[in-house]
Amino acid sequence: MYTKEAREFYEKELQSIVDSGLFKDELLIDSPQDREIRVKGREGTLLNFCANNYLGLANNSEVKQAAIKSIEDWGYGLASVPFICGTQTVHKQLEKLFSEFLRMEDTILYSSCEAANVGLFEVILGFDVIISDQLSHATIIDGARLWQVVNKKKLEQGHVMLPEIRVFKHSDMTDLEKHLQETQDKRLRLIAVDGVFSMDGDVAPLKEICDLADKYRALVMVDDSHSTGFFGATGRGTPEHCGVMDRVDIITSTMGKGLGGAVGGFTSSRKEIIDLLRQRSRPRLFSNAVPPVVVVATMKILDMIDRSTDLRDRLSENTAYFRRRIGELGFDIQPGIHPIIPIMLYDAQVAVAMAQRLVEEGIYVRAFSFPVVPRGQARIRVQISAVHTREDLDFALDKFARVGKEMGIIQ
Repeated sequence: MYTKEAREFYEKELQSIVDSGLFKDELLIDSPQDREIRVKGREGTLLNFCANNYLGLANNSEVKQAAIKSIEDWGYGLASVPFICGTQTVHKQLEKLFSEFLRMEDTILYSSCEAANVGLFEVILGFDVIISDQLSHATIIDGARLWQVVNKKKLEQGHVMLPEIRVFKHSDMTDLEKHLQETQDKRLRLIAVDGVFSMDGDVAPLKEICDLADKYRALVMVDDSHSTGFFGATGRGTPEHCGVMDRVDIITSTMGKGLGGAVGGFTSSRKEIIDLLRQRSRPRLFSNAVPPVVVVATMKILDMIDRSTDLRDRLSENTAYFRRRIGELGFDIQPGIHPIIPIMLYDAQVAVAMAQRLVEEGIYVRAFSFPVVPRGQARIRVQISAVHTREDLDFALDKFARVGKEMGIIQ
């Protein structure tokens, strides 16, 4: 029964979010995802600077044609989990392509990278240790927490003991080594990091992490969602960028960002690990298979990435240009080379107000504040795409300068 007390509790919680400037409303997009979008209730179009559409393939004509044909050939959905009757031959083809693309032994598809992360640790670890970066993605944290609960030990008098999650300071190799030294008595230890950290756009020091993993006999897992398809010399992500493609044990990633922006995720790893995930990973066992339209379109995208570097080259040029110019304007940005560019504003209400003003000026961006980022670290996260033109970038820079000066953020 939904009581008066329950309603009052939820209303109070919501009001506290509003009062703190942390309420996240949703603007309704009334067009395909692209460099320009329409927002319901607003005239004209806005330049989109906050999508994960890094290669600009979300509305690409070649990808759309592959998707349309796939529906004719393979249908719309599968109405089944993979192990019952949800695996078509195209699913196995895509898994093979991902394995070859990332130079891994095998790959398993999931409904999302969240599902891949949540379904990983409880299967491959027992009463062992996870050592995670301080800024690892929330889905890594959720997967680790589930693993803890599944593998708890019951003690006397109703007490329980949980396996250990250790957290090392962000990209701090001295602190990581300390945790590795202190856990050498454990059977398995797994280092879990993002390849690119989604709120800051910085790259994990994977070479140094792999060096320590080799020294202390630990496994390395990388969530490469913000890299697959466009980062690294041939788009194979942060392991390629850092020169450790043959040293990372487990890669999780998504088809929902650079690879067309739809849905779906995957885990690539050693054959034994993937075989075990097929048998026991709950998000895989109890979620519908990835729709064939996504599978076939992703295969087309991987082919496009291998055929030409044009989109990656354009994305790299756009990123370097925007990073340099926005810094010259006086904004406080996190350094780096990734198309995620956090413009640090620190105060949540300032970030929300600036994002609203930029939308009014024709630039679609969003404010990020707690709990997405730590308190006092509010920002606008700009994301660059290969389909942005130089004119788009200059228009956005002009609007950032105008609004920033109006609000006293820059001189």
